[in-house]
Amino acid sequence: MIQAEIDRHYLLLKNWWESVDLTTYEKKHLNKEIISFNQQLFRLKEKKIRIGFYGKAGVGKSSILNSLFNQKKFKTGVINGSTKKIEINEWPFNHKILKTIELLDSPGFDFCNVENPKNIFTQIYNSELIYFIITGDINRNELSEIDFFIKNGKKIIIILNKIDIWSDLEIKKILENIKSKLPENLNIPIFLNTQNNIKSHLIDTLNKYGENLLILNSLQLADKLFLKIKEQRLKRRQKEAQTIIGKFATIKASGVALNPLILLDIAGSFALDTALINELSKVYGLTIKGESAKNIIKKISLNNILLGATQVGVNTSFNVIRKIILATAPFTNGLSLLPYGPISIIQAAIAVRSTRTLGKLAAKEIFHRSKVCSIDPSLIIQRIIIKEPEIFNYTKIYLSNRLLENNFVIFLP
Repeated sequence: MIQAEIDRHYLLLKNWWESVDLTTYEKKHLNKEIISFNQQLFRLKEKKIRIGFYGKAGVGKSSILNSLFNQKKFKTGVINGSTKKIEINEWPFNHKILKTIELLDSPGFDFCNVENPKNIFTQIYNSELIYFIITGDINRNELSEIDFFIKNGKKIIIILNKIDIWSDLEIKKILENIKSKLPENLNIPIFLNTQNNIKSHLIDTLNKYGENLLILNSLQLADKLFLKIKEQRLKRRQKEAQTIIGKFATIKASGVALNPLILLDIAGSFALDTALINELSKVYGLTIKGESAKNIIKKISLNNILLGATQVGVNTSFNVIRKIILATAPFTNGLSLLPYGPISIIQAAIAVRSTRTLGKLAAKEIFHRSKVCSIDPSLIIQRIIIKEPEIFNYTKIYLSNRLLENNFVIFLP
């Protein structure tokens, strides 16, 4: 069953990626993200899971890994910082579905003398599971690293290493202090590095969650690439969107100023607003279909009602004044027509403001609800059924933070 799930999600993401139509600029600008996703897609196809070991320099990451292999596979030394680059070895564990299990050793994140630090972090970040190694109470830098991984939906296991330097009472206090600093709702596992403890936990974790971790990580990387594509389109086409909104605002302003009938103003405004939404969708190259289309129309219609209520009230007053002005014109030798122009200008200004407000709202809604192709990876993440709460809680945090971490407001037209 799980075998079929992995294959199904691979084909789903493969077809999704093949349907994404990128410009030359997008391919060049998003090259790093595209490479990361394609590598992950290949690992999903080959059923290859990666597990990263991460932490400060000198906490014993390499030694723990060597104990899992029962031989010296990773370089160790008496001086902190023996590991200068990512080292990867395949772990000889026969899993029922996963074909390859790669264990990654990384330099300490606080160590400066390393090769290609960005690549090191990317490989750890793209791992399905992260063992975070510590040797005592976690400090501010360690907590910051853990918090970053959690917000990005990574499954974290904390290992307290070198416990022989602490008494049982001291270890108990350290564990209590660590737990008090971590999110309560996640219940992040903390293990002592005792004989076979880490190996048993790793085997148990792979047997229970390995396939789901691989699927979820693939979906999350697809979703992050999806958001980057949409962000680039919002940035690149901001000016074009502003021009379109300005054009529709001018048309609406002219119609409102010249048209004496309020109902025709409202009908014309609705038609223009609908056309504006369609034009903005084309500008961003983002299609809106099905439930997403209904939601955006509903939200924009509500905004239009609120704006329209104000405009109708003002327009009603102004139209009454205009009629009085026109009716009294013969008795004032035309002098009463003088305020007619300014009133029309005020009405036009209201129409311009409402159109620009609606345009910004439309751009925001199009961006958040649209698809760059046939599917939205985040929706698949939400639909995926995972019974184990340890993973599901991480997924919920990722979904709640995926847009909060990206401030796209500055790119709205």
